[in-house]
Amino acid sequence: MTRVVVTRANRRPPTAFCHLLTLMAALGITWAPATAAQGGSSVAPRESRIPVGDASLYVRDIGTGQPVIVLHGGPDFDQRYIAPDLDRWAEAFHVIYYDQRGRGRSADQVAPDDVTLVSDLEDLDRVRRHFGLESTIILGHSWGTVLALEYALRHPAHVSHLILMNPAPASAGDFALLRDAYVRAQGPDLDSQRAIMDGAAYREGEPAAVSARYRLHFKHALKESKDFDTLMERMTAAFISQGKEGIVKARAVEDRLMEDTWSREDYDLVPRLRDLRVRILVLYGDHDFIPGEIARHIAGAMPDAALVTLKDCGHFAHLECAEDVRRAVDRFLQRAR
Repeated sequence: MTRVVVTRANRRPPTAFCHLLTLMAALGITWAPATAAQGGSSVAPRESRIPVGDASLYVRDIGTGQPVIVLHGGPDFDQRYIAPDLDRWAEAFHVIYYDQRGRGRSADQVAPDDVTLVSDLEDLDRVRRHFGLESTIILGHSWGTVLALEYALRHPAHVSHLILMNPAPASAGDFALLRDAYVRAQGPDLDSQRAIMDGAAYREGEPAAVSARYRLHFKHALKESKDFDTLMERMTAAFISQGKEGIVKARAVEDRLMEDTWSREDYDLVPRLRDLRVRILVLYGDHDFIPGEIARHIAGAMPDAALVTLKDCGHFAHLECAEDVRRAVDRFLQRAR
């Protein structure tokens, strides 16, 4: 296993530029990069749907370069929290996102019992085949890293590289490690979370209540308050778009997937990773609320895996230290050729 530590670059603008921003603010003029509305990319995204039984997967792709299939986290979220940042890769990659079945814009005509770990892996394979990819890069974030590993273990010939960003536990034992660390970090906020979750508004999927709960849930997951605010703006907008029914359905899907993975005492991918012959990059933020041991357990199971620790970065590396993530990915792909 190769270990690398990346120090976050100082991104303060030059003094003269700061003075210009101050003057603009005094005049009531706001400044933003010209491409901010499309997540830093001037390339237009494309939307499509892939049939899965009586339902369909919502797919959004952008760019025309080397293909990368992105697996969002949650597992009750959808792609909207991650797409604005990875859209910036469109000049070099063909970035393919999709909302996993029963979540986001892939929820219509889906019952929670329709979704299992196996169906999620079959859906990923459908996305690969839909784009005519024999072998592709798969990037998973958080829960998405579990899907990425499960898929690579079953279909190694269809995976050229794995990028595991802020990986979730790959075993029930590591999930217990995360749970214990999470309880300690939350402290009194845990009681506040439980009070929200016990309320009727949260149980019924009221977006405001769900957003309030996740503000506490991710309170210790990011280093900088500005990044936390950006994340919560994106998530709140997604909750409002989903509506109560969509939120409750996604939550039930999450429970179903837990039954197939972390709730099983014997769930453990780590020993099987030793035989996985796929090039792997593990990206971990030193301020992540998931303990670093979990990323090290995954990377350590494979002698050729590269583990990169991102300094001053939390659980949402694509948002918090986007430039460092991109540099690490570029170096990894160059070495892997």
